[in-house]
Amino acid sequence: MNIRAQIFGQPERSEPILKAKQPKGVRADELHSIPVARNEGRRGDTRQQDRHRLSDETARLTHNGTTVEVELINVSGGGAMVAASFEAMLHDKLQLQLGPEGTIDCVVLWIRDGRIGLEFAHETRLDCSEDEQATVLREVITRSFPEVEFESPADESADSDHRRAPRHPLIWSAVLHHDFESTTVRVRNISSTGAMIETRVPVRVGAEPTLELSATAFVSSTVAWAVGDQVGLHFDTPFDMRLLATSRPAVQASERDSNWNHPSISELKTELEGFLKR
Repeated sequence: MNIRAQIFGQPERSEPILKAKQPKGVRADELHSIPVARNEGRRGDTRQQDRHRLSDETARLTHNGTTVEVELINVSGGGAMVAASFEAMLHDKLQLQLGPEGTIDCVVLWIRDGRIGLEFAHETRLDCSEDEQATVLREVITRSFPEVEFESPADESADSDHRRAPRHPLIWSAVLHHDFESTTVRVRNISSTGAMIETRVPVRVGAEPTLELSATAFVSSTVAWAVGDQVGLHFDTPFDMRLLATSRPAVQASERDSNWNHPSISELKTELEGFLKR
């Protein structure tokens, strides 16, 4: 601004003596005003770091028929990190027990400095007899996947005394009704007495939720334990495993499951025919 021009009346564009300051920070009506920090991209594998480290948590790990107690460092949706002294090899199959109703099949993904990275099996573990499991799977396939045709098993003379229920690629989900809310959860394993579920919503130990597996399959339970996003449920009354057939499970894609070699639905159906043949 020119002060002389203002005093002597010389025409000049009027400007304020003090300029208004530009607002800083986030403005509610301008989305682009929100600052987003840009950090350097990840350069290495950070899975071994203690993300969301648990405190004083232990679990039991069964490897080659031997069960040992291990320190549970963290648990995520897809696996866990444990500290253990036993010898393990990459891609070894083992079982991790987090608590009652909390047994889950795992595979070793990495080993470093006494720590082991475990990947959880993708399918829902059915904790029942092999005959009962095969019967449940057959009924599930018949109801949920009627388009899959049966094929004749390659060997129809299999010795029934040496049968083994086939692995399956089926993943069950359910709705957990708890503390005045309903949450969709993944069923990691289930038996007649309880289940292990995976949920990102905190569930308190001692709560008494209802697990809805289908429109006709409800089971009341008590939360026995919670570790990370894995929760153990104890059923108030025995659950009829055949009710699993009233819900349609998802199917794990075989091409994404090289560590587990899950069969396709058609292959599973053929294997079940051979297993159940008397």
